[in-house]
Amino acid sequence: MTLQLTVPNMACNVCAKNITNAVKALDSNATVTADPKTKQVDIDTETTETTIREALEKAGYPASV
Repeated sequence: MTLQLTVPNMACNVCAKNITNAVKALDSNATVTADPKTKQVDIDTETTETTIREALEKAGYPASV
């Protein structure tokens, strides 16, 4: 499944790395592209969207609708 999420408080490359790590902790085979400039995160994963959103929120990067 491919998800496109907006993460408003992703401000830098460190934020992008933290988001990537949060997703990879759930699915080590996931492909994550996080762009701090556009605040967009593209995720290709087998994990459900709800689980991904919960993990990002716990990491301090809640995704907006």
